Amino acid sequence: MKPAAFEYHRPENLTEATEMLASLSDAKILAGGQSLGPMLNFRYLMPENLIDLNRVPELQGIAHTEGVIRIGAMTRQYQLERDEILHKKLPIFREALRWVGHYATRNRGTIGGSLSHLDPAAELPGLCALLDAELVIRKKGSESRTVSIHDWPVGFMQPNISEDELLTEIVIRPWSVPHGFSFLEMSRRHGDFAIAGVACLVSVDSQLKIQKAAVSLIGVANGATRLRGAEAALVGSAVTENLIETAGQEIDQLEAPADAHHSGAFRKRTAKTLFFRAVHNAYQDAVARRTA
Repeated sequence: MKPAAFEYHRPENLTEATEMLASLSDAKILAGGQSLGPMLNFRYLMPENLIDLNRVPELQGIAHTEGVIRIGAMTRQYQLERDEILHKKLPIFREALRWVGHYATRNRGTIGGSLSHLDPAAELPGLCALLDAELVIRKKGSESRTVSIHDWPVGFMQPNISEDELLTEIVIRPWSVPHGFSFLEMSRRHGDFAIAGVACLVSVDSQLKIQKAAVSLIGVANGATRLRGAEAALVGSAVTENLIETAGQEIDQLEAPADAHHSGAFRKRTAKTLFFRAVHNAYQDAVARRTA
């Protein structure tokens, strides 16, 4: 199928983009188009106006300042994968991005597009949840507002943003201490939507006990999920099989959706296996970095 007719608009700067959002009715934003394109072709969406952000320079690039990383919403996924400073500060990004679609889709897909689409199986929302990211929102004639990634979803694939607002920037504060990391995912084929995925960060103290942990889950609930109970259970101890199994019991309490391929119970079983491996891998990585 082909998209229904729409008016095409291409702003040259952020001011033009926010003015268009404020004035045009029934408008959709085109970022990388890897999700929007198929939705238009199947006529799942039939907007009157399409606003293409690909020529807005203020929305692109990665800025590294003291203790803070700022990522423009139109930054391509392949740029996140290749940026060396980002890799040094947040090595889990490169590890996770290998699971995002394929090279061709990462060449066009953007971080802001993924966060705005909010697919429950998407890797980038899971990483932002893991790192307590803050999202900067702009609209015409007003100051920007900042939304915590944990307040960003307001429903299934529904971000906390109004029709006249635009996601402009993602702000991340990397962990200041050396840490281990792991990102694991299971899908039917490489590049398919995740059945389940787990992202994990761990730092250890001088006794090699966990002093800080962060774990997020994708593909199992209606969005990226931080496992706060599991994190609390891990802190203060050296990792053992029993500890990981106990911490992973939080996954049993989630309401996992079923689809044509997998039951909710299967997703949770898969997530618990990945959780066990991810925590173990992140801990071993943290110990190696601490003792190096």
